[in-house]
Amino acid sequence: MDDVIYNPILAGFNPDPSICRVGDDYYLATSTFEWYPGVQIHHSRDLANWELITRPLSRASQLDMRGNPDSCGIWAPCLSYADGLFWLVYTDMKRYEGNFKDGHNYLVTAPHIEGPWSDPVYLNSSGFDPSLFHDSDGRKWLINLQWDYRQREGRDRFGGIVLQEYDVEQRRLVGDISTIFTGTELKLTEGPHLYRRNGWYYLIVAEGGTGYQHAVTMARAKTLTGPYEVHPQNPLLTTSHDPDNPLQRAGHGDLVDSPEGDTYLVHLCGRPLPGTRLSPLGRETAIQRVEWGADGWLRLADGGNIPALTVAVSGVTQKPPVLEEHYDFAIDSLPAAFQWLRTPYPERLFSLTERPGYLRLFGRESVGSWFEQALVARRQDSLYCSAETTLAFEPEDIQQFAGLIAYYNRFKFHYLAVTLNDAGDKVLSVISCLDAWPNGNLDIAEVSVRLVPGATLRLGLDIHARELRFRYAQGSDEWQPVGPTLDAGLLSDEGSGRAHGYFTGTFLGMAAHDISGRGTPADFQAFYYRRAPVSETR
Repeated sequence: MDDVIYNPILAGFNPDPSICRVGDDYYLATSTFEWYPGVQIHHSRDLANWELITRPLSRASQLDMRGNPDSCGIWAPCLSYADGLFWLVYTDMKRYEGNFKDGHNYLVTAPHIEGPWSDPVYLNSSGFDPSLFHDSDGRKWLINLQWDYRQREGRDRFGGIVLQEYDVEQRRLVGDISTIFTGTELKLTEGPHLYRRNGWYYLIVAEGGTGYQHAVTMARAKTLTGPYEVHPQNPLLTTSHDPDNPLQRAGHGDLVDSPEGDTYLVHLCGRPLPGTRLSPLGRETAIQRVEWGADGWLRLADGGNIPALTVAVSGVTQKPPVLEEHYDFAIDSLPAAFQWLRTPYPERLFSLTERPGYLRLFGRESVGSWFEQALVARRQDSLYCSAETTLAFEPEDIQQFAGLIAYYNRFKFHYLAVTLNDAGDKVLSVISCLDAWPNGNLDIAEVSVRLVPGATLRLGLDIHARELRFRYAQGSDEWQPVGPTLDAGLLSDEGSGRAHGYFTGTFLGMAAHDISGRGTPADFQAFYYRRAPVSETR
C-alpha cells in the first residue's frame, strides 16, 4: 500500500535503534549482543525500505566477545555523523547478572558508512548505553547510564544519566562528570540521547525496563547540565497500559529529522505470539511520526502515547519482504544475513573454500559454549516460516554431531542433529534445551531414524506461531516428519516465564559440534529460508 509504512521496519532481532541522516540517506544502527560481527547498520532513502549494509565491528582489535555470557556483548550502539565522519559508540558488556555490570564503552569512526572503521578508543566503564552528542559549538559530550551496584530502599541500580566531555585531540574523556538526570517514577532509566533545538537541550531516555512496562521518556533544559524538566504528558511512548496493541514493549527511542523538516521517532518493540507474552522474534525496530507543539514539546502525530502499527508518509511505497531466500555457498564470503557467535576468528569455525560450493563448519565446542562453537545462522523474522539445508557429514562417534538448529541461547534451542548411536549407526537426534536455566540440562527426543552413510540428506524445520516441527529427506525421498512438535515459544526473550531475562531473538541456521576436540567437518550445500506472505501474518 502506498503512502503507508507498516511496523516494524526492521523485523526480527534488531533492538535499541539509533538513527542519523546524512543528506538524503538514513542510517540505523541496532544492537547485536553476542552475535558477530558487531552492530547492524541499515540504510534507507525513504524510512520504509531498509537494507543491511555493514556490521562495522568485524575484527579482533575492535571486538572479542569470547567468554561473554548470553545477552552480553554489544549493547545499544549510538550512530552519529559530524565533521565529515561517522561516529559509533557502543558497550561491550562482559557481565550483566547480579549487582555488577562489567561493561566497557568504546568509540570507532569512519569516513564512509561502509568503512574503513577505526580501531576503538576506550571511553569508560561506568555504565552502559553510551551516546555521543555533538553540540553546536563543536564540543562533544558522552552521556551514559551510570550503574549503582548498591541495593538501596526506594532506589534501583540505574544510578542516573551522566555527562562528560570527549576531547577529540586527546582521544579521551576530560573534565568533570555531571549527573544530568535521575529519571522518573517509571525507573530503570537508560538509553539516553541528547538533541539541541530552538535554545533547548532535549533528552530522551528509555525507562521501565525493556519488558512490557517499557517507555520513552523526554525531558528538556536550557543548559546542557540541567536541571531537566520532564515532559508534561510523559511518557512520550509506551504500550504498558495497552496489552492488545500488536507492538508491545515499546521504548528505547531516537529521533531523526527528514530533509523536509518532519521528525520521526524510531523505537524498539516486540510482537508476542498471539495470546501470550512470548516474543521469539526478539525486540524489533518500529517508527512513529512525531510533531513539535507550540509549547516546544514533542508528541506522537496521532495523539496519545500508543505506537501505531501503520504510519502515513507521503510518496512512500514499502516493499513486502521476499518470501524465499536461497543461499548456495558457491561464493567468496558468508552471505550478509548470517552471523556467528562471539569470536573474531571465524576461520576456525567455517570455510567457503575447503570444499568449493559448500559451507564447511568445523566441529568445535558444545552447544551453548561462550567461547567457540561452529554455529552460523540468520534471524527468524516471521512467526510463520521454514528453513532447509542439505548436509554431508560422517560422524565417527557420539561426540560429533551436526545439523539444523533453532537457537536462542545456550539454555534455549531445538537441534536436529546427525550423529552416531551406541551401535555405530548414523542416526538423527532431536536435542533441545527447554529454558533449563541455570543447569542447561538437555531433552533428547527418542527418534529411530537410521541414515544411509554417504546419501544426500536434507534437513528442514517449520515454525507456525508457537509450534516447531523438524523434517528430513534422504536422496530423492519425500520429506518425512521427525521428532515431536516442539515449543517455539520457549525460544524467546521470556521463555518459560522464569525471572531470568534475555535480550536477543531466535536464529535459524547450521551447526557442527565435536566435543572430542577433533574438529570433524560438516558440509552444507545450501540453505533456504521461507516466510509466509504478509497477508497471512498480519
